[in-house]
Amino acid sequence: MSHADQARADRPPPDPVLLQIADYVLDPGRASGAPALDTARLCLMDTLGCGFLALAYPACTRLMGPIVPGATLPGRGARVPGTAHELEPVHAAFNIGAMVRWLDFNDTWLAAEWGHPSDNLGAILATADYMGRAGTGSLSMRDILVAMVQAHEIQGVLALENAFNRVGLDHVLLVRIASTAVAARLLGGSREQIVNAVSNAFLDGGALRTYRHAPNTGSRKSWAAGDATSRGVRHALLALRGEMGYPGALSTKTWGFQDVVLRGKPLVVPAQGFGSYVMENVLFKISFPAEFHAQTAVEAAIELHPEVAQRLGEVERVVIETQESGRRIIDKTGPLSNPADRDHCLQYMAAIGLIKGSLAAGDYEDAAAADPRIDALRGLMEVAENPSFTRDYLDPAKRSIANSVQVFFRCGKATRRVCVDYPVGHRRRRPEGIPLLHGKFEAAVRGHFGGARSKQVIGLFSDPGSLDSMPVTEFMAKLVP
Repeated sequence: MSHADQARADRPPPDPVLLQIADYVLDPGRASGAPALDTARLCLMDTLGCGFLALAYPACTRLMGPIVPGATLPGRGARVPGTAHELEPVHAAFNIGAMVRWLDFNDTWLAAEWGHPSDNLGAILATADYMGRAGTGSLSMRDILVAMVQAHEIQGVLALENAFNRVGLDHVLLVRIASTAVAARLLGGSREQIVNAVSNAFLDGGALRTYRHAPNTGSRKSWAAGDATSRGVRHALLALRGEMGYPGALSTKTWGFQDVVLRGKPLVVPAQGFGSYVMENVLFKISFPAEFHAQTAVEAAIELHPEVAQRLGEVERVVIETQESGRRIIDKTGPLSNPADRDHCLQYMAAIGLIKGSLAAGDYEDAAAADPRIDALRGLMEVAENPSFTRDYLDPAKRSIANSVQVFFRCGKATRRVCVDYPVGHRRRRPEGIPLLHGKFEAAVRGHFGGARSKQVIGLFSDPGSLDSMPVTEFMAKLVP
């Protein structure tokens, strides 16, 4: 492109991806099929439960509440489930997004890019509750479910063929984009306003994955999604006030998202477009609060626990086979300095499974990590990519997340090689997983609320029809302790 072409000030038409996203969210019928809404109810239930569990951890609760003391909106603000906070919607979205993501226990999506689509619930609930209390719009819980399907779809479909992690970026940039689009639609935005809002979300650029990887792993990975979903609400609110957009945000040479962030590669939307595929196929974390590529490894390790726990001193080596993504993300040796480090370490999670026969959020805390057996066992582990696991992981018809674990003893004997292809939260194991998902939620509610209020909160999900027709403001009121 010549300098003269670059210097021209003609404003281009909006990038096609911006229009695709706007047209999708403005057509809720594409996200309203029964299978998607049925799964969205489970997702809403599970995501809230993850937030309630996180509120038991001081590292999480110290981030809850207004951004500065006293910046509250009593009687008018968006409520933060499980707390008494009433906040303006931008920071309410941060609160909700941070708590549901804190323990790495909410649903996930594995494709070329990974992510946790339910992170977007922060923007969705905060926007809807604020609108209802401010008198600017009355939404039902069915509206929330449809918005969840849309946010899952935008984030998940953009992840199918765009591997942002390959250029060092974090999946929360997709949370920002999906939250922006859906929040702008909930607020009543026009097509132009939604395009403007989403263009600004893209102009925020990427989010470095520095905080997810050694030697810098830290707690930001637990609140980064809260930050992203809150920015979505901010962009939506600004667009509804008339703030302009940037139609060439993606495609502009030199300065656009594709050149700057994707190193010149185009942002790809697969031919399937946007519908309800992601929600219908989302992966629930049911058994363990662990990075999803390790879920089946932990399941295999726990199966081997009875054969190994009493023979830890005899172990010569532990062989773990995983997918390429698992090897790249969570194969980690050396010292682990905090819970965020440990819940993204394949060897640590497998060691806990072998030693204890279980894995819970408390196992990542400093007191639990002080057990010398854990690092001793980690030091004996060998992690290798299994090419067939990688092929099945990438196969759209399978999307397995396989791991195998085998323990070898110094006497020359070995355990069985236990291989698990699909975690219990996978769609292929949905009938097995749904009762466990309800159990996970009910335990989280009882642990946080206790007493009669627990029955009331659990009862919200007993009748789909009643839930769908309930006003958002009434639903949120029932989640205040």
